[in-house]
Amino acid sequence: MSALSVSYVILFYAAIGILVVGLGSRILRYVKTPAPLKIPTMPAPVTKSGVVMRLGREVVFFESLFKSNKWTWIFGWLFHVSLLLAFFRHLRYVIGPDNILGMLIGLEIVQSFGKYASYTMVIGLLGLLGRRLFVERVRYISSPSDYLMLLLLLSIAATGMLMTFVSHIDIMQLRDFAVGLFILQPANVPDSPLILIHLALVALLMIIFPVSKLLHAPGVFFSPTRNQVDNAREQRHIADWAVPLDETRGNK
Repeated sequence: MSALSVSYVILFYAAIGILVVGLGSRILRYVKTPAPLKIPTMPAPVTKSGVVMRLGREVVFFESLFKSNKWTWIFGWLFHVSLLLAFFRHLRYVIGPDNILGMLIGLEIVQSFGKYASYTMVIGLLGLLGRRLFVERVRYISSPSDYLMLLLLLSIAATGMLMTFVSHIDIMQLRDFAVGLFILQPANVPDSPLILIHLALVALLMIIFPVSKLLHAPGVFFSPTRNQVDNAREQRHIADWAVPLDETRGNK
């Protein structure tokens, strides 16, 4: 392998390691964080199945954002759906459409939709960026990292669009490189400047993901305002660390 390919292989293995370890440690911290108060956002479900349905609507349809701000919901939902389609389209670099898993996912069908998802992704990101630039109350609470994350995502989407519609790359060589990473048999990376920039930006996103605000993705499942049952009148809620010492001894 060339020195360039070796450097990209090392970069991606390091990025994958940081992503897995960082994401795992954050989720573990979420699990261990106590929820001493019963604070579900009203109106809240009174059964566990209702909580599951509420979380499902929140994850799939962004229900609370829809009720809060329609414009933000449009751009946010557009970006996330486009990102999901792009993810499935990129699976072709690891599994083929003739593979059983590929057939179950419907990769052949997703390809046509995922190809143009980059347009809607860019529209969604530009809308979210414009919101932070032109809405005064949002601009006031925005930090430099908020803008940089949006610009990073825009750069990834833009370089992907250029490779798809302007300067085509060697797909088979890229697939060999991607599959080689998974089966621990690294191959040469395509030497196209666009793909090198695109891959470097993706690796950067993987590295900073565990310490960024993008962690709202797994964090929503641990939010006490969303995952709690409204049964405060029927059942007293006491965090484990708040149980009186005498009660703890009595249980033993």
